Amino acid sequence: MLKKIYLVLLITILFLFPLSIIKVNNKDIQFNNLIVSNKEKPIAKLIINKIKLNEYLYNINSNENNIEKHVTILENSIFPNNSNSIVFIAAHSGTGKIAYFNNLDKLEINDSIKFIYNNKTYTYIVKDIFEENKNGYININKEFEDQLVLTTCSKNKNKQLIVNCIKKESIQN
Repeated sequence: MLKKIYLVLLITILFLFPLSIIKVNNKDIQFNNLIVSNKEKPIAKLIINKIKLNEYLYNINSNENNIEKHVTILENSIFPNNSNSIVFIAAHSGTGKIAYFNNLDKLEINDSIKFIYNNKTYTYIVKDIFEENKNGYININKEFEDQLVLTTCSKNKNKQLIVNCIKKESIQN
């Protein structure tokens, strides 16, 4: 009974004092026509100037961290604020609006990549580019202290392209 009274009171307040957006648990809830919006906030950003890529990344457990929507952080990633980090990132290549890594094959050794996380910009340098059989696994030598690994489908059938990068520096934003 008490819950019903609170609900009626809330609806009455909303109609008497029109609000377009209210924050609840740090999430936006919009009350225009009682439509609820629950867009998640990104946790990082990947910038590869050479291929004109500037994309947000979402938490590994987020519904937005989905290769059918965005550039995706893969499980088993260890973020760069940890020692001996390795971040695995995947995206589609090919055609269409979600083919974020379509030009990943244009990268060359020593090209620069920025990864922004927790108000720090981490700069990585491409150290190795190779293809391997597409089998759901990435075989990486963990020989460098901090790494960023990018992957997508190769233009060669049944192969995946791997771009292995090492951290050059980090800058507090």
